[in-house]
Amino acid sequence: MRTLSLAWRQLRRDLAAGDIRILFAALVLAVVAVTSVGFVTDRAGRALAMEANRLLGGDALVRGDAPIGGAVLEAANAPDLQRTETVELDSMIRVGSGGDAQLRLGDLRALGERFPLRGAFRIVGDDGVERDAGSVPEPGTLWLSRAGADTLGARIGDRVGIGTREFRLAALVAQEPDASIDYFNVAPKAFLNLADLPSTGLVQEGSRLRYRLVVAGDAAAIERFATTAKANLARGQRIETITDARPEVRSALDRAGRFLGLAALVSVILAAVAVAMAARRHSERHLSGVAVMRCLGAQQRTLVGIHVGELLLLGLIACSIGVAIAFALQWSVAGWLAQALQVEIPPAGVWPALRGYGVGLVVLLAFGAPPVLALRRVPALRVLRRDLDGSEPSAWIVALAALGGLAALLWWQAGSATLAIAMLVGIAATLAVLALLAWGLILAVRGLRSRLRGALRYGLANVSRRAGTSIAQVSALGLGLMALLLLTFVRTDLLDRWQLSLAENAPNRFIVNVQSDQIAPVRDFIASQGVAEPVLFPMVRARLVERNGQPVTGADYANRSGDAEQDRQAQRRAEREFNLSMAATLRDDNKVTAGAFWTGRPAAPELSVEEEFAADLGWKVGDRIAFDIAGQRLEAPITSLRSVDWESFQPNFFVLASPGALDGYPASHITAVQVPPEATRFTADLVQRFPNLSVIDVDAVLAQVRSTADQVSTVVQVVFWFSLLAGVLVLLAAVSASQDERLLEGGVMRALGGRRGQLRMAQVSEFAAIGLLAGLVAAIAASVLAGVVAEQVFDLPWRANWTLAVVGSAVGVAVTLLAGLFATRRVLDAPPSATLRELQG
Repeated sequence: MRTLSLAWRQLRRDLAAGDIRILFAALVLAVVAVTSVGFVTDRAGRALAMEANRLLGGDALVRGDAPIGGAVLEAANAPDLQRTETVELDSMIRVGSGGDAQLRLGDLRALGERFPLRGAFRIVGDDGVERDAGSVPEPGTLWLSRAGADTLGARIGDRVGIGTREFRLAALVAQEPDASIDYFNVAPKAFLNLADLPSTGLVQEGSRLRYRLVVAGDAAAIERFATTAKANLARGQRIETITDARPEVRSALDRAGRFLGLAALVSVILAAVAVAMAARRHSERHLSGVAVMRCLGAQQRTLVGIHVGELLLLGLIACSIGVAIAFALQWSVAGWLAQALQVEIPPAGVWPALRGYGVGLVVLLAFGAPPVLALRRVPALRVLRRDLDGSEPSAWIVALAALGGLAALLWWQAGSATLAIAMLVGIAATLAVLALLAWGLILAVRGLRSRLRGALRYGLANVSRRAGTSIAQVSALGLGLMALLLLTFVRTDLLDRWQLSLAENAPNRFIVNVQSDQIAPVRDFIASQGVAEPVLFPMVRARLVERNGQPVTGADYANRSGDAEQDRQAQRRAEREFNLSMAATLRDDNKVTAGAFWTGRPAAPELSVEEEFAADLGWKVGDRIAFDIAGQRLEAPITSLRSVDWESFQPNFFVLASPGALDGYPASHITAVQVPPEATRFTADLVQRFPNLSVIDVDAVLAQVRSTADQVSTVVQVVFWFSLLAGVLVLLAAVSASQDERLLEGGVMRALGGRRGQLRMAQVSEFAAIGLLAGLVAAIAASVLAGVVAEQVFDLPWRANWTLAVVGSAVGVAVTLLAGLFATRRVLDAPPSATLRELQG
């Protein structure tokens, strides 16, 4: 307690005297940077997940072919959950009467009250205005999808027959909360109130009804429900969450999460840079004081207890202040973000605050403890000789242990082992290159110094005179700039990719069931409508029967991996009908990841399989797979695996066959086209010309995906600028942390008659040289590391952006120059006697 009391007294004295303010400010800023980014990413990430759940109509749903009850329903009735039900079935839909009646098989959806629990239906009423629906259809009325109304020739106000009941068409659905693309469910969609379903006479013994139980609540409640539901699913039931959403949405959310982890990781790196520089200055300022205490008989353990205790007290206070400031900052940012996203932002959780404390204390231990521990080895003779410094071998053991903790912290912050390893290797390589180049700069300046004159000579001489300080500054600044530039590069690639993949000219109509003799007429018709000529893909329905000569059924995948959900997915895939297609070449959205894709027309049939699909079924290159196609057998080896970019909104297939492999088998064709908004009659005219075709309007799905991607982009932009601002503040603290020697030399120069202009030019030349070297190396390192991160972590194609690199290095020079001039402004303003007394006394 006595030592702790002395540590507290020293902390108060150092704060009052200003000796520890730089370290304190650097640590506060570091914790603010990490914690505020953590708060914003945590809240925004949970908000995006909740908003993305509108693609399900809730946070989780259970599907079944019988009414859902038992333990699953009991779990859904928990007080912290909301629930509702829907029932789906296929039924004939009738519009009109007599000989003019239009009759089509439709997809009927009976909606319970409060559906959807997330998102909303966008409907068009009789006034022609599109708006959010505040509720499900009123009893006695129904809604039709816009494409379904076009197919049936229905208008708002018409009477629509469902079973034995007639309903008034009250609105057209422009967008569903749970819209999806289903190539084989192209029937008109009708939506009615669940209470009206019994009156239609469609619910009878043997009716094929599909039941859905939809729930919503906070993350913890949904997790409890999902755990209970998975353990009690009956036959024919399955549970879905946002992880089962469309690949485009899931990919956008995954990449956003990785970017947010990268932003937090950059904040940790910047925190380490700032604290390391500030701790170095703090220990140097205490060398003389410790030497005096050694002369007065202070024991080493007392010195360690005082200085380490001061460090820990400083860390706790700084972390508390930093977390409080970060909480206030994120509160205002989250308010703006809620308005920008038009969603409710969940309240802040406790994890970002705990992470802030963890980062602050670990960074302080890793970079602040070694120089402080070295204070106990300061010789008493340093009272007379200022060139004697102490060294502490055990400090390096503490530093290595703390660096190990920091590496684990980076791993945790990144949320990805690949990203953490890439960053650690990139940091080590960048530091090594920066140190070597800084040493080369020092040697070059020493050779050129005699040829220079005036302030320029003095400024560059400072670089070589303080070799250790210059190397440390170049390394610290270069590392910080590299982290910020990396964040900039990845953010640019990320946003460009989303904008490219969700471009306005993405296909918005899928045309299914084109027969072989209709290929040319359909292509000609589409071209006559001013739409780009389509590419038609053959599609053959097949069932899996054998793998490597062994019969295959869904039961073979029960309890195969130990993951119940993964096994159920594998069972569904093994039991479902496969959609086989042929291709002579691969589009840009398909990449071979194993094996070799065929060229030309192989002598015998070959197969190419999407890699994740193959992993679920345990397939690999070389396996022979046999399918049954309408009573005919097709057997072929897998010669390649592919990755598929599902964001392209182009027709893609899990299994592709080589050219000619499907000749002679019954096939239809599918294509996707982009129909301009003004071509309102395209679908009706196409179906009238070719009645057997089915046209799927995916504008609603595209709108939902674009909306989600836009929201994700907004979050990425906010977090990027927030991280950038916090990073600049931390860099300022890092630059300010090593200015004592310059202040001392400046005071001496002022005392000897140096003019303000001379001193300012000397500072400009020194900081410009340091900033130029740090900026150039940072730009190159960030460009290389951005390529690795983009391709290995974000699955993004990458091209070196040298323009951005040049601009980034120039900004680095400017930031270093401005920060250095700001930090040393006192040497021009304060009287030389005051500066010298402060630094020497």
